[in-house]
Amino acid sequence: MGQLHDLTALEQGAAIRAGELSPVELTEHYLERVERLDATVGAFITVTADLARQQAAEAERTALKARREGRELPPLHGVPVPVKDVNYVAGVRCTMGSAALVDHVPSVDDHIVTKLRAAGTVLLGKTNTPEFALPPYTESRVAPPARNPWDLARSAGGSSGGAATAVASGLAPVAHGTDSGGSIRIPSSACGLFGLKPSRGRVSNGPTLHDVSGMSTSGPLARTVADAAALLDVLAGPMPGDPFTAPSLPPGETFTQHAGRRPGPLRVASIPEPTVPGVPLHPDCRKALAEAADLLRELGHTVDELAPPTVPAEAGAALLDVWKVMAATSPVPPGSEELLTPLTRHLRAETAGVSGVAYAQGLLELRKLGRMIAETIQPPGTGYDIILTPTLAQPPVAVGSLHDDANPAAGFDLMSAFTPYTMLYNASGQPAASLPLHRNADNLPIGIMLAARYGDEPTLLSLSAQLEEAHPWSSHVPDLW
Repeated sequence: MGQLHDLTALEQGAAIRAGELSPVELTEHYLERVERLDATVGAFITVTADLARQQAAEAERTALKARREGRELPPLHGVPVPVKDVNYVAGVRCTMGSAALVDHVPSVDDHIVTKLRAAGTVLLGKTNTPEFALPPYTESRVAPPARNPWDLARSAGGSSGGAATAVASGLAPVAHGTDSGGSIRIPSSACGLFGLKPSRGRVSNGPTLHDVSGMSTSGPLARTVADAAALLDVLAGPMPGDPFTAPSLPPGETFTQHAGRRPGPLRVASIPEPTVPGVPLHPDCRKALAEAADLLRELGHTVDELAPPTVPAEAGAALLDVWKVMAATSPVPPGSEELLTPLTRHLRAETAGVSGVAYAQGLLELRKLGRMIAETIQPPGTGYDIILTPTLAQPPVAVGSLHDDANPAAGFDLMSAFTPYTMLYNASGQPAASLPLHRNADNLPIGIMLAARYGDEPTLLSLSAQLEEAHPWSSHVPDLW
């Protein structure tokens, strides 16, 4: 069997249900690895060892009783799943990556935590995030940077960089992340994982931190498509008061089942060039895209190369305005502005120039942009089923290379040149995933991205699993594994 962390999350869950593996043993295994390796990779802001042990013991008691009674348990029962440190866990501090919130301890659970508890998972801790999950790197004033386990001098990406390096370093089998502009897919690409941004409304953002723009959602980061689908099954589903709700699966169906099904022949639109003007595509990323297109053709799919959609200038400005307002509405205690990072202070200051009317107009522009992108993927049989692009325009970058604290505004160009593909699907609300199909000459992961119709995670998961079967990636692990 090798080591316990060699098992997938679903394999761990199956072993727990069969009585072959104890949740306590599994949790202790991961806590030992976190204690030994986290200072190197920067995966966690807060480790909840006592809570994890309590939950693991309860999961073991529940599993024993279920076996005696012949009852089935959820697939991830007893499996450790860390939560990104932007979501609330009652009684556990939530810093949101900000020095202004280092002592913030919420008294309620976010809905995703309620669902993780109901599924019997074990909370190892809160994973590393940049301040308020704003930039595509994971560096803050709260914790050391999240580092890429494939090259510790490089960034794990962001803003779910702690989640990504936890899974890629074998400190957790799967992890929860959030994505408001690529924050699941960016670190998944950098760290060699499968990361899925679900459709808008698929996962509840409530009850405390609703994103009124509809840009942000929670989703899974995992080593395998099936593990990601299983975690999505846990997280998905509407909750009271949700402003957006994705179409439900038919009764009795699960995302995990779809990850085990072969898709029929699909029409794929490959779009190599970034929509951001003047941004070059690195040869490694272009090669990864070309190889993915060839693999899709070998699997019987039709792939056409298209020019990128023309994004109106007003839509680009609208994205920036919405991002500024997201920074300004973050819960900063009065008198704590000086504790914020230069980027956050800059964005909050810039919000003074965004009126209520301008923000509403910006949201309208985002909806127009979403419609334009969705028109590429028409109803089945009349257009393309899948959009294929690189996930990032560059290979993983060095820690500290995507920001300039002395001139925060200059960091926008650096970030745009790194992540010109991901935010479009936050605007459109479509599901999108990064797949670790390629490695460059330096053995660094290079992700490719697939996007499907709104609400069509089943096709996205089926195709991703087919690609994984044809070109397996989970056995590729970094040296510290």
